[in-house]
Amino acid sequence: MKLNMNTGFKKYVVEVICLLYILLFVYAAVSKLFDFERFQVQLGQSPLLSVYADWVSWSVIAAELLTASFLAIPRYRTTALLASLGIMTMFSVYIFIILNFSSFVPCSCGGILEKMSWNVHLIFNLFFIALAALGAFVNIQLKCYVQYHITIPQIILLQAGIITMSSLVVLGLYLTSESMIHENNPFLRRYPQHPVEFVNSMDLKYTSQYIAGISKDKIYIGNYEYPTYILSINKNLSHKKLEKIHFDVAKFPFQMITVTVQEPYFYLSDGVVPVLLRGDVKSWKVTKELLGVPHFTRIVPIDSTKAVFRSNNSKNLANVLGVYKSDSVTKIVYRRELLQTQSDGIFDTDGILLYSRETGKIIYLYYYRNEFLTADKNGYLLNRSHTIDTISTVKFKISKLDKGRQYLVSSPTLVVNANAAVYKNLLFVHSTVKGRYENEKLWEKSFIIDVYDLNTNTYRLSFPVYRTTSNELTNFRVDGGNLYVVMRNNLAVYKLNTILKKEFK
Repeated sequence: MKLNMNTGFKKYVVEVICLLYILLFVYAAVSKLFDFERFQVQLGQSPLLSVYADWVSWSVIAAELLTASFLAIPRYRTTALLASLGIMTMFSVYIFIILNFSSFVPCSCGGILEKMSWNVHLIFNLFFIALAALGAFVNIQLKCYVQYHITIPQIILLQAGIITMSSLVVLGLYLTSESMIHENNPFLRRYPQHPVEFVNSMDLKYTSQYIAGISKDKIYIGNYEYPTYILSINKNLSHKKLEKIHFDVAKFPFQMITVTVQEPYFYLSDGVVPVLLRGDVKSWKVTKELLGVPHFTRIVPIDSTKAVFRSNNSKNLANVLGVYKSDSVTKIVYRRELLQTQSDGIFDTDGILLYSRETGKIIYLYYYRNEFLTADKNGYLLNRSHTIDTISTVKFKISKLDKGRQYLVSSPTLVVNANAAVYKNLLFVHSTVKGRYENEKLWEKSFIIDVYDLNTNTYRLSFPVYRTTSNELTNFRVDGGNLYVVMRNNLAVYKLNTILKKEFK
């Protein structure tokens, strides 16, 4: 079989193909170099190449420029055309995996090519693969057929081998990168496109308000300044009602009341007194005092008779977790092995206490280091896991005053995990530490939320919550298909899109 072209026309075809590739590679490489930081950031967000963004970013540019240079030299054109075939195969396999197997589709990159959709980009690449294959085929016939007696099947086999090897290289990078990003993350965040969508917001008027609970159709807002009142808001924020909690105020010397709503009950708690009261949300009347509650600094109801709490009755006032059961003979069980101290046991173990009703898991997230733990509802340790940042030890010093009876932080603190929420198997963490290849402007305009799967103890993805009227995120909750965020005196509602909702188990 011979191509139906004379030798002069074959040379012309090779020249045109080489010229097209030179223009493509030089333009793509120069575009990346002119905005290299952005190109590297985009690779860092890639679901395939996040872990390898450092060396892949330089390797791609170098490969494009070197191949373009060799294409301009007739002596090296066969090698350069085969290299072009391999490079474009890698790019095409990359796009194919992105479109069909990736957890999300990132932004494109590369000058004018960025304006293409991923599907159009794939077609564009396949066209250039065909050009490279044709150019290499014709050039081998022109240069090597007479001297080395290379047959057509051998040429086809050589090109098939290059396509296969190039595909396997990309597949290998994808599989190893996915494993590392979820299980041994080198502080690379993944930002899928539009995982949450802003729906509505409301002015709460007070800066002392917080989300006390969420039911099927209502959001309950508590107020530290007016703790006996609860603001009940329907989920589309079109109607609100102020509810007054009825109980004997004179009976308890309250200092700091917190309200938690878990329908059909609400709970009033104050760890200084200490007291834990339970009532019915239909009447907003306290109907029961849960007796025997210890002094606590954090408490989260598990059900109508049980709660998980944090106290500081350990040695040197160190924090300790425990479980309270009002209907048990032994009402209080401390789990002293759960919190692990690094310096003082007070500040270094400070953190956020959560409970997932759907999975029956207790979660404790440290403020000042990249660690959280999960336990069952009886307080038995299930796992110790890490957030993706690299801060494994607290970054402050503690001074002892009054002969060791007082502890003060004597150096600036670095908060790693500022806030958190849990829903079903997902832990949502408001992180304050910028990762690799992240845009400074994104951090200036938004709060970054990292998402972890408590079933597999793996990092899943991240997303920004853009600031509305405040630079302070007070607290947030996730329930059903929505994210509810309080930013000082503003309540914002976001819809969770499919890429997040499919992570729920």
